[in-house]
Amino acid sequence: MPTRPGLLDCIEGYYAAAPLPDARIEAAGSLDVPIGDPAWPYPARPRPGAGPVTAEDVASAVARQESAGLPVALEWVPERAPQATAAARAAGLTVEEQPLLVVVDPVEVLLPAGVRIYLVGADDPELPRYERVAAIAFAHPGGRADVREAPLDDSAAATARTRVLRERIAAGRTVMMVAVEHGVAVAVGSHQPVDVDGTEVTEVVGVATLPRLRGRGLGAGLASALVAHARETADMVFLAAGDDDVARVYERIGFARLATTAIADRRSET
Repeated sequence: MPTRPGLLDCIEGYYAAAPLPDARIEAAGSLDVPIGDPAWPYPARPRPGAGPVTAEDVASAVARQESAGLPVALEWVPERAPQATAAARAAGLTVEEQPLLVVVDPVEVLLPAGVRIYLVGADDPELPRYERVAAIAFAHPGGRADVREAPLDDSAAATARTRVLRERIAAGRTVMMVAVEHGVAVAVGSHQPVDVDGTEVTEVVGVATLPRLRGRGLGAGLASALVAHARETADMVFLAAGDDDVARVYERIGFARLATTAIADRRSET
């Protein structure tokens, strides 16, 4: 496990700085609640130094999110805010914990023959299809769904999210990559750089492979390419893995476990 001092401080600084260009921050007890565009929402988070998170704080944050038309979401690092887990559950939210990893010794991963990775431009007309790859991948973790079998999402919410994503790519706030095989997008992923007190920190997010193509190393190869791109300018690269199995994949390409991240929302317990 990494031992360099300040890694969690740096990640906390990242999370605090990321919403500032897009949202105003409202206080709900010891929580900060970003209020901005529902097309690109940010979760509420504990405010460093504000004291323990209570169920009343969580309820207040939820009320603010709902009144602003935002999804109910709270995220925190349990090693830094241990009371938040019980508070979120007491407020009726479902809590999921995920491994939090940081790049220590990156490993270059070769892609399968015939697969190419491209940086996505802000004006790429295929951007909605790349987003569809991610939507299918996360909706079918064990299935065989294919992007060619699914229509594009032309809802107002999807159109608004694509608009915001184009703006973020144009501004350099989201760096998106796509893996293409035989002219078809088969995997996507991004990293999102943020300046934290003069230091660039970036989070790898949304790495997704079409279900029918999993097990070929596409996700690992894409994540490796994202890390290589990020490290050209970033001093720190981190991510939250979906579960321990996913974390082990990232550990093989140079990430190391640092802590845990917790997510709370309105999902039903199963």
